[in-house]
Amino acid sequence: MSRWKPNAEGRFRAAAMELFIERSYEQTTVADIAERAGLTPRTFFRHFADKREVLFNGSARLQEAMLSAVRAAPAHAVAIEAIVAALDGMVAFFGDDRAPARLRRSIVASTPELRERELIKLATLSATLAEAMRARGINEPDASLAAEGAIAVFRVAFAQWLDESELRSLGEIVSASLNRLGTIVAANGPKCSSLRSSRS
Repeated sequence: MSRWKPNAEGRFRAAAMELFIERSYEQTTVADIAERAGLTPRTFFRHFADKREVLFNGSARLQEAMLSAVRAAPAHAVAIEAIVAALDGMVAFFGDDRAPARLRRSIVASTPELRERELIKLATLSATLAEAMRARGINEPDASLAAEGAIAVFRVAFAQWLDESELRSLGEIVSASLNRLGTIVAANGPKCSSLRSSRS
């Protein structure tokens, strides 16, 4: 069996996704994935640290897409403008094809280990974005608040985008979600001020 067949990473990913659905994530081994892909386990480990990384090895590329967009924002951009840039970068990363993301979501949702790893991924994105904001001169707590808000907006919008009945693009949903968050904050501003005053 040749280990130099083209597009090995893609073949491993396709084989793994098929098996995770057919047998479940827990019941699928690296050997199973390699056999289905027509390659060797040794070649698998050239591309992935373990079977979990088939589902998460895109995280670094997503993070870089987000950071590149923030770095490309104008030097005078304020926090919300940097956040919009970050969200635009994440939207561009996913493109228009929802099918792979829907399949991945169903696999991740079925396994506690994978759900925990997904939360870690989101926390890492938020921390990385906050650091990028600070590097642009945005002070705390604004940098962390803006980063946490951006990742929350993206997470909620992404879940909506994957809904079978949703026809809007990911970009449209992210934009609507960000605007909705702004509306909620503005509408509750006086109440938040009262809450702070009552505790002072």
